[in-house]
Amino acid sequence: MLSEECVTSPSGPPLVLVHGLLDTPAVFNALKRELAGRRHPLLIPALPLRLGRTPTLEAAELLGGHIEAAFGRDEPLDLLGFSMGGVIGRCWMQLLGGLGRTRRFLSVGSPQQGTLTAQPWPARVFSGIADLRAGSALLQRLNGDLDGLQRIECHSFYSALDLAVLPGWRAVLPVGARTMLPVLTHPQLLRDRAAIGPLARELLRP
Repeated sequence: MLSEECVTSPSGPPLVLVHGLLDTPAVFNALKRELAGRRHPLLIPALPLRLGRTPTLEAAELLGGHIEAAFGRDEPLDLLGFSMGGVIGRCWMQLLGGLGRTRRFLSVGSPQQGTLTAQPWPARVFSGIADLRAGSALLQRLNGDLDGLQRIECHSFYSALDLAVLPGWRAVLPVGARTMLPVLTHPQLLRDRAAIGPLARELLRP
């Protein structure tokens, strides 16, 4: 099984797409079709999240390994994280040194302020899901130091009716622009034309 998908082309900066809890890289297929090769190189690593048993910081370390293997340690890049992938990407940036090479960060339907849907899951078994609870130690750590995040371009995309991130307004970063997408469900954030269009336009912005 391939561990990642990497499509190369003559220009950049590289774009890294990070999938969510129950996803594979295929979750970005509609977005890739919309981009039509206009963002490259493109890296979409497959992260072993193990239904939420992998701690979020451990997943961020794995993400960092994929990025370094594909692009070295210094090349600037853009990063988009969907759902749990947005928190994983943010951990890589804020806690593992990725901010210094990140130009733009898009958070899509990601519980950056925590979600009530993570509350019932036992942290002893599902530590990755527990990291997404409102007020978790990890989210407090991320939201307690925003200086670095404020120095890059950040944009949160979310659905007000998203039941995976509950309530929907929690799916936003503490800094940067915010766009509410006119879709009703979490999967539609990467499937519905009304969401794919704005995401692609932001990714193609100079």
